[in-house]
Amino acid sequence: MTVEQWGIRVPVREGEAVRQALLREGSLDTSLRVQHEGDALILPLLAGREGARRFAFEPVPGIPVLPRHELVGGIAILQEHDPAGADLVLRSRPSLHTVLCAEGEVAGQYRTRRFTVLAGRPTTRTQVTEHGHRFTIDLAAAYFSARLATERQRILARMQDNEAVLDMFAGVGPFAITLAGRASSVVASDINPQAVLLMLGNLQQNRIRNVLPVLADARHLATVVPWRFDRVIMNLPLSGTEFLEAGFRLCRPGGTIHFYALVTREGEHAARISELGGKIVAERFVRSYSPSQWHAVYDIVIPAP
Repeated sequence: MTVEQWGIRVPVREGEAVRQALLREGSLDTSLRVQHEGDALILPLLAGREGARRFAFEPVPGIPVLPRHELVGGIAILQEHDPAGADLVLRSRPSLHTVLCAEGEVAGQYRTRRFTVLAGRPTTRTQVTEHGHRFTIDLAAAYFSARLATERQRILARMQDNEAVLDMFAGVGPFAITLAGRASSVVASDINPQAVLLMLGNLQQNRIRNVLPVLADARHLATVVPWRFDRVIMNLPLSGTEFLEAGFRLCRPGGTIHFYALVTREGEHAARISELGGKIVAERFVRSYSPSQWHAVYDIVIPAP
């Protein structure tokens, strides 16, 4: 018997490193066998992402095929209201304390989502460890995506030392805290008071001293913050285009904007970015969001005069 699932092909020499990274993200489907194909491995994923496609996998003997879910710290999130499946997931993963069902999508200016507890402890709060940093999150109070862990490391690797960074939609602080080790300073803004409160705790537990949390509407940041930045993070995929002009105002000439958006086709936001004077140096699909939409990132350089 085979199971059709998302998978990603990687060279054999990189297979273990990628497997460990996917495990840390909670993205690896451990109920399915890794497939060998020539000098490559096919790693099974719980959800689609950049570079992934559908493959036929063999189940791991003795491990039941679990309902589709996403792992965030000690919480599993199911896409369907399946109490029996939730009990199975909880029993199969000793590190979990709660299984939730997502009721609808992320919505509203605070980027929150409703959940129903299907199994385990009645909480939406958990701890996430990511590349040496520890984050306290509350899924019902503030947006957090463990699937962006690799993206945070990608941007960190592109940074120069002592950059001034702005995270316009910082949430509980994962981008800000990840980039703080290389930045001279980071301004981390969010309009959600609960997100900023959680961020303050995360800054303290990670002993970060060069991040300035700001409770503000990103539309008005240019009047609140008297600086322009070398690098601007804009992770608001549902409505980020509304804030593009503000992001351009806050980025210095020669600086870089990482603009995240939901797209249905390549180059969907290219015209607007060009209209504002930006140059797209890369466009990447980060992960699937729905059958017809992808979470994409545009790396944009603001040309110097």
